[in-house]
Amino acid sequence: MEMVNALGRRKSAVARIFVTEGTGKITINKKDLQDYFPSSILQYVVKQPLTTLNVAEKYDIKVNLDGGGYTGQSQALRLAIARALVKINPEDKKALRAEGFMTRDAREVERKKPGQPKARRRFQFSKR
Repeated sequence: MEMVNALGRRKSAVARIFVTEGTGKITINKKDLQDYFPSSILQYVVKQPLTTLNVAEKYDIKVNLDGGGYTGQSQALRLAIARALVKINPEDKKALRAEGFMTRDAREVERKKPGQPKARRRFQFSKR
């Protein structure tokens, strides 16, 4: 198997991944998964597509992560891994879609409007 690459996005985070056959090592920005995401919940989110298909120990994944916060980055990485697994084996798409890993979450932060403190919050109205 040659190297397979995929892209995942969430909020303002972008994950570019390169998947090769290996022992299950995930490297993010030249750091190990446990060092980059110390939270076990975020590590679980990243590994969800791999554990769904029982291929967690089969592929090595090299990741370039950019932008966003840690939650957005972990979800962008999950989408990229799911897309790469479908490129490797198209029959896996049905199982990954059933879990919701193939859908790009398009929700973005709404912009701040002028004359208001936030996007929708208004300054307190004073009648007198």
